[in-house]
Amino acid sequence: MTSDDHLQIATTAITSGRDGSNALAPSLSTSSTWSSSGLEESNRQANALHQTGNYSRYANPTVEAFEHAVAELENTESALAFASGMGAISSVVLALCSTGDHIVAQRNCYAGTYAFLVGPCARLGIDVTFVDGRNAQEFAAAVRPGKTMLVMTESPSNPHLDLVDLTELGKIKGPFTLVDSTLATPLAQQPHDYGVSIVLHSATKGIAGHNDATLGVIAGDLDLINDIWAYAVLHGATASPFDAMNGLRGIRTLDVRLARQSETALALALWLLTQKNVTGVYYPGLKSHPQHELAVKQMRYFGSVLSFEIAGGKPAASKLLSALKLVRPAVTLGGPETLISHSASSTHNSVDIETKTKTGLSDSLLRVSVGLEACVDIKNDLENALKNC
Repeated sequence: MTSDDHLQIATTAITSGRDGSNALAPSLSTSSTWSSSGLEESNRQANALHQTGNYSRYANPTVEAFEHAVAELENTESALAFASGMGAISSVVLALCSTGDHIVAQRNCYAGTYAFLVGPCARLGIDVTFVDGRNAQEFAAAVRPGKTMLVMTESPSNPHLDLVDLTELGKIKGPFTLVDSTLATPLAQQPHDYGVSIVLHSATKGIAGHNDATLGVIAGDLDLINDIWAYAVLHGATASPFDAMNGLRGIRTLDVRLARQSETALALALWLLTQKNVTGVYYPGLKSHPQHELAVKQMRYFGSVLSFEIAGGKPAASKLLSALKLVRPAVTLGGPETLISHSASSTHNSVDIETKTKTGLSDSLLRVSVGLEACVDIKNDLENALKNC
């Protein structure tokens, strides 16, 4: 299931996940179960690992095609889909960690991930140490030999677009390593190539790319993915075949979408730097980004998401969101429409004040998911709205 060395990854996005089918569009398998020829076949299916033909919670042909496509794009042996990105995160953590185990995670991460680590993990007796993800040495220094089961990272991070040095992360031995690569997508980076154990995506976002699917997916070595699958079928966060079909459709256009979105995002980031009431802009494609050289080293595209700080804090942010006409206030990312969100009061509303302060999650911060509209139209809308602030 690994990609052909002779094909560019943009081509692999077109050829992947077809599994010998001559159909050009993804096929939807809606069956929740399949009949067998009798006792022996039923027993064989009951003992099979991550195979279709038995019960859809264990595996489904449409979901399997999506998984194969992601594995090819990530250059891994296998992949496993879930009903959401959080379904993927919780299943991985609970599959690999037990009471008394230890996790190292970055502090500057998606609020849902943070809430899971400080909530259910703490309740179950799984200890978590948070570090600054911008310094890869902090991950290694926090590892407790024999206790740390998982090192969890997010690159680029949501919403500040901080990066993790994948080379340094891949050098960590002992615990499993995980990169939430949602904001990058497989077209921008392939963490497994750096020695990372598990690559994770909320495929709801850029991979599916049309705001019509709720999906999570992980990719890695076959034995590890099968071990996680054995727990995941009990956890029940199973991907919908319909959403997997839409995810596979999204993969077909991922390269051209991400190329256009990244180009527009960079143009908008450069323009925002010139605005008098914008006090900071965060985008890995900017030469002023403190990790720009690392982004150039490990990313093909700089991504569809940027963030900026607006003078005047939350009142000014509220005025801006109310004045926008084309750009829509919404909390997701990676789709065809340009969206904006006030992270501190929406996606990261549940994060405690101390952590918000440590990670720079201020009331001035606004996250923009750049869509596929003409760049000039997005800029004009933002410019007119900024005048009202």
